[in-house]
Amino acid sequence: MISELLNCTYFNGMQFLPNQDIKIENEHITTVKHSESGTPNPYLIIPGFIDLQIYGAGGKLFSAEPSVESLTHMENDLLKKGTTGFLACIATNTPNVFDSCIAVAKEHRKMAKNCLGLHLEGPFLNPKRRGAHVEKFIRKANLDEIKALLDFGDGVIKMMTIAPELQDDEVIQYLLDHDIILSLGHSDASFNQATAAYNKGIQTTTHLFNAMSPLHHRAPGVPAAVFNHAKARASIIADGHHVDFEMVKLSYKILRERLFLITDAVTACSIGPYQHQLLEDKFVMPDGTLSGSSLTMLQAVKNCITHCDIDLVDALKMSSLYPAIVIGEEGRIGKVEQGYQADLLVLDAELNLKKVISKGVEY
Repeated sequence: MISELLNCTYFNGMQFLPNQDIKIENEHITTVKHSESGTPNPYLIIPGFIDLQIYGAGGKLFSAEPSVESLTHMENDLLKKGTTGFLACIATNTPNVFDSCIAVAKEHRKMAKNCLGLHLEGPFLNPKRRGAHVEKFIRKANLDEIKALLDFGDGVIKMMTIAPELQDDEVIQYLLDHDIILSLGHSDASFNQATAAYNKGIQTTTHLFNAMSPLHHRAPGVPAAVFNHAKARASIIADGHHVDFEMVKLSYKILRERLFLITDAVTACSIGPYQHQLLEDKFVMPDGTLSGSSLTMLQAVKNCITHCDIDLVDALKMSSLYPAIVIGEEGRIGKVEQGYQADLLVLDAELNLKKVISKGVEY
């Protein structure tokens, strides 16, 4: 366990503060105060990264190998890379695969380190915007199925991506009433349909620009609805492949605190319906369709700074505070502040990761 970091410069979620002592006890930050130590720590202390959409890590694709061992392996790999909180994502698949992943997540949660729950990306999508998702598994939801799904999930399902234009209002309302974070994605919704969905309470949007009706001057589509809505949020994949860096830059100028980073990362896999193949620094399906990324959250932050004219302060918010807000955990994680969980990263001046601390434990 780490008990203190002395005379450091830390990011408190809003700004950098120099010459601070951080004390840690029982997995939490107990004290942050001006340092009396005479030797400044040369490193930067920032909140751990929070990734709300990641499929695999360390060579394990969770849906292809749904086991406590594979989820634990993902946790350990992501901790080494600075991700101290994540939602394990499951793409459109058979009911049996979803049930297996949910059962594993329930068994695993009592020993979880940094897995915060599950993000179900599908199967209730629009096949017109399926991207790399398998079309034969895509279907419309019905209320009885959703009730059974949430009952079986027993709280581990935190987030779902749906195409709201194809779902009944009673399904959407039931999910919202049961505190599921709904994300509009893989959707062919028009501007008006997407706006109506956000007005109903759908909180966010899955990987902005990818697998959705496009931004067009005569058919503004989902991106314009996100830009135009006062409350709608959106995740974005800042790898330069899924979205051009100029569009990341433009999106942040418009959305500001409503835009957050995800990796949408996968890993090479040769079994099951999602056989991701690494092509240079991106993953594709066997037919060449772009699938998940090879990003880490740290690289996404660096890309924002280097390619998108987003400063370090804002890039860090996009990778920690804003995702915490999306999942309603901003009072517990996403900041370096007294009372918060001790999820901290130690970086050098070039933003190289030197140390990871999760719940006060060094990795």
